[in-house]
Amino acid sequence: MHRTQVEPGIWLVELDRPERLNAISEELLEDLHAQLRWLAEDLQAQASCRVVVLTGRGRGFCAGLDLQQRDGDPLGPLERPAQQRMRLQKRIAALVTGIRALPQPVIAAVNGPAAGGGLALALASDVRIAGESARFGDAFVRIGLSGCDIGVSWLLPRLIGASRAFELLLTGRVIDAAEADRIGLVSRVVPDGELLAAALDVARSITANSPFGVRMTKDVMWSQLETGSMAAGIAMENSTQIATTFTEDQREALAAFLAKRPAEFTDR
Repeated sequence: MHRTQVEPGIWLVELDRPERLNAISEELLEDLHAQLRWLAEDLQAQASCRVVVLTGRGRGFCAGLDLQQRDGDPLGPLERPAQQRMRLQKRIAALVTGIRALPQPVIAAVNGPAAGGGLALALASDVRIAGESARFGDAFVRIGLSGCDIGVSWLLPRLIGASRAFELLLTGRVIDAAEADRIGLVSRVVPDGELLAAALDVARSITANSPFGVRMTKDVMWSQLETGSMAAGIAMENSTQIATTFTEDQREALAAFLAKRPAEFTDR
């Protein structure tokens, strides 16, 4: 796992098992949890990191859980006692809630396969940009498991609609970048060589806005997916919108807009 500050306010987090298409081993799982903890809890991290770009090194974004038996491990992930399987299941699923809980928006730059757990990481991100080689699939049902796993069955219908989500989860069909774009799973498709640049362009557009305003936007957008009525959703909007009017950054943003100059935010 690699974490790099590529520009002020923008950090690149790379899954780093390219020889396995960044399939999730237990070591990679714990490394990614450590990165999420740092981003969520460390005040220095929150001051220096306003947007995260998540991607995979090599030819793949993430091929899901690594099911192959490893040296020194007598049992594969699906051959262990039920208690161990449940612990691993919950630990992987916690990545999804961890990404959602980050104060920073996460942009998934999807290169190559995003399968199973890799699909879940992409769905949990706030923005998805695909390279032309990207492939998206949930093959759990094709290996005798339920297609509903680690948040995918909650996230996917909310992103592309229930009808398409049912078909993809019931068949285990893999879709290419063009279809992902057509059904609204990703916001755009770019040539593979331009993927990181495209993700950084979106990140810069986000960091051009006030830090508190961005955090409130992420919080409210995710919360609206769980809100039971429009009235409750509007009430939440009203509260957070008024809260932003008390910040110095809001006054700076308005002054910069009227003066037609870039704003200088201090997160106060």
